[in-house]
Amino acid sequence: MSDCYCCKYVAIYVAMTTHTRMRMCFCSYSDAEVLSFRMPPKIRKSLKKGGKLSKAQKLKQKQEEEERRLQEEEEARLNAEKEEQETLEREKKEKEMLERLELKARECRENELNELRHLLENNHAALTKWKTDSAEKTKCERYMRCDGIPDPSGILTPQDINTYISLWRDDPEVNITPMLKQCSIALELVEELEGLLRDVKDPQEGQKYQEALINLQELIHFKHQLTTEDILKGASANIDTETGNMHTVIKDDNITLCLWANLKKNPRFKGFKFSEAGMGFELPKQLAESDIAVRILHTRYDHLSLLAKISHPRIYTPSCRPLEGTDKIPTDIDLPEQGETKVDGEVKEDSEMQQKIVEEEVQSGQGLEVWKSAASLQSRKNSPHSPEGRASQTQIEIETLRAEGEMTSSSEQLTVMDCSEQVQMVDLMQYTPLGGIFYYDLFHLPPQAHQVNGWKIRQVLDTGLQVFPYRPEKSNIDDNGALSCPPVGVSVMLPDSVVFLETPQVACWDAAGKQWRIDGISDVTYKEEEAKISFKMASFQAFALMQETYANFPFQSWELRPLGQDSAVFTVNGALIDLSIIIQGNQCMLQLEQEKGLSHLKGKWMNSPALQRAMLNAGLNIFVNEYTDKYVCSYCKDPLAEHAAYKQMALFASACAFSWSKWNAKCGAEHLVLQVCEHHSPAPVPKGSWSLYLLGTQCSKKLEITEKNEAFSPDHYPGSKFHSTLIHMLQDNMSTDGISRTKKSNCLFINTVQSLLCATRPLMYS
Repeated sequence: MSDCYCCKYVAIYVAMTTHTRMRMCFCSYSDAEVLSFRMPPKIRKSLKKGGKLSKAQKLKQKQEEEERRLQEEEEARLNAEKEEQETLEREKKEKEMLERLELKARECRENELNELRHLLENNHAALTKWKTDSAEKTKCERYMRCDGIPDPSGILTPQDINTYISLWRDDPEVNITPMLKQCSIALELVEELEGLLRDVKDPQEGQKYQEALINLQELIHFKHQLTTEDILKGASANIDTETGNMHTVIKDDNITLCLWANLKKNPRFKGFKFSEAGMGFELPKQLAESDIAVRILHTRYDHLSLLAKISHPRIYTPSCRPLEGTDKIPTDIDLPEQGETKVDGEVKEDSEMQQKIVEEEVQSGQGLEVWKSAASLQSRKNSPHSPEGRASQTQIEIETLRAEGEMTSSSEQLTVMDCSEQVQMVDLMQYTPLGGIFYYDLFHLPPQAHQVNGWKIRQVLDTGLQVFPYRPEKSNIDDNGALSCPPVGVSVMLPDSVVFLETPQVACWDAAGKQWRIDGISDVTYKEEEAKISFKMASFQAFALMQETYANFPFQSWELRPLGQDSAVFTVNGALIDLSIIIQGNQCMLQLEQEKGLSHLKGKWMNSPALQRAMLNAGLNIFVNEYTDKYVCSYCKDPLAEHAAYKQMALFASACAFSWSKWNAKCGAEHLVLQVCEHHSPAPVPKGSWSLYLLGTQCSKKLEITEKNEAFSPDHYPGSKFHSTLIHMLQDNMSTDGISRTKKSNCLFINTVQSLLCATRPLMYS
């Protein structure tokens, strides 16, 4: 028998057979099983008491445990050293591989940029030729019309327009039918002048267009006054037998005229509804017995907001909020000096491609917004971060905005001190009037004709149509505690030509101050299911229904998917409404799930600029301008890299699908991330087909991560290459058929896709 060093028992030699003895340990048996073996009583007794180890045995056991611990530590240390060595070797290999990829990309950089520049120049030349031919054709067609309407694009534009205005002003025709026809012709001329005013570069020429435009708009309104007066002069001949008063509704494509004449003077009269027009009004008691006429003239165009913008240039002081997924908004982007670009901490020579892109766009007028953004970012980089530097930069921006005459404040209800009176003006950059203007007027009823001995006798006045005085500012409290000039009520149906994404904001026109105001409006009731709004105003004024301009920003997601050769669909999932734009050549068509309204817009093919204006007028704003960043916070991407991406996306829009990526918010201001895949079918893109690409000013690469990853990583996809342009990056994984499609893309299709991308800037505002 001997000691067992692995348990509390002892080891004994058990006779297994007659000639052999086996050393046996009882550590694998229970106490009862151990005691069941036949052994001397002394041993059994010591085992039963759980025999104790001697000091020598304990010391030996401790030494062995220490040896085992040291051996395990040594093995762990050797394993750690081995793993560290393997990691260093792997990192070294990866670094060498990245250096080889970067070196190869730099070697191919010039060729790739030249190839991209060649594609852009060819498309630009073809597009310029097409525009020139189209303009010549349009000019010839306009000349051959010989309709007597001046051509605003002609050399003698101011003189021709002034002559046209003078002749029409002196025309004595007041009959409603020919008058509305003349007004329609004048409105076409107004639209042409507005287009020229948007594109004009010479300030003096722009001033002439602006004056002619305002004069023509005022003349149209004056003609409406003459027609209204002519109808009211014959009110007594068109009395309604049920009410004893006169009421009429006249409609055409541009206006809806509702007239009511108070002939019966019923003191219990409260109001009237023009059922066929969806409009109505309420009158105070003291007006029910007066010789008055009420007019509600709804024009589907807006000739007042331009006056407000011209008369009240203001300064922006917006308060931006960070987009979802960002901790803060970068206020400064460290752009390199002109001629240089920073990459991986080293200053390298900047590519000529970026300068070429900006120069082309500035010359064509399409890249003005990007050029301004780039200049702004560059000036912020060069200026010191001192209070003096910031003040100087702010002053420059203020002066620039003042010169453009489009500066406003972005507060929801802007308060401006006007002499000693405090008024609440509407910021026409933050809010947009929709559905036209409603002119709510109260007139003296013109003298009516009387039958005398078979003759019609009517008093003729040279004063024209006179406004009935109703001045709430001079209203007093009578003996019964009521206002002598209480508010007047009005109700209108929302025009079916617009979409209100939120509850409409009512604003009234201050003719004296030439501005929209929100004070004086009370008791607003909005019935969304009936598309009806009613309210009360302090007096009879023109009013408009307004909506926040950028209510649909920021975008939740977007996708540009090819439908075939020179055909694609651009889908934007906005903050409040989703829509799609079908692109076919140089034509676009809006697709919207909304069933009611917009019959003039849905399913109609038009060019990109016309579609953009139509969507803005309909309340479907997904387009940005130079003021958008004052009201919508963005990811402040490098505008040069962003604009270059849109151009290259347009080049490959016939064969590749592009989509939003959540990592675009995490990759920094100097990079862009988007999902791309080759796609030839009109069907939706399969979920597993997308790949992520990282775009920068120097190189582009395919990323290893996907949208399902929990954290962003700039690691490139194993086996992929680096390229200086997106199109060369995509060609590595494209089929021969896909590359062939891109080479066959028409310049009009490429330009249309590019214009939509630049107008919406989805990489910036998604």
